[in-house]
Amino acid sequence: MPHFTIEYSANLDSRLDMGKTVDVVRKAAVETGIFPLGGIRVRAIRCEHYAIADGSPQFGFLDMVLRLGEGRDLATRKKAGEHIFRALSDHLDPVFAAGHFGLSFDMQINDKETSWKRNNIHGALKEKLDLPSS
Repeated sequence: MPHFTIEYSANLDSRLDMGKTVDVVRKAAVETGIFPLGGIRVRAIRCEHYAIADGSPQFGFLDMVLRLGEGRDLATRKKAGEHIFRALSDHLDPVFAAGHFGLSFDMQINDKETSWKRNNIHGALKEKLDLPSS
């Protein structure tokens, strides 16, 4: 259940392809090998209204939060988080170079007792991957 939510300042629209950005995060999550493929979700939410530091409209931000289920130890979570953050940070190098920008990433663990899910994507992927080659 790795769900990534990206909030970003609207002034990044002209400096960043958000579709490519969410795919960078998705691919990095897959590369960690610790998340079930069918559970990975990455979404981006454009923030039209925001205020940063002294209010300069030239400042931009991207804040990503990962919500995931229990069961992975701290070392595993840290290694995965560092991999994902590095991939995203490298992707955003041109944004850093072009102006003033803040990037943040936080990981949150959902309590299994208060987290409900329903998903048939896992089964579809299993069927897709189990198909015999022709």
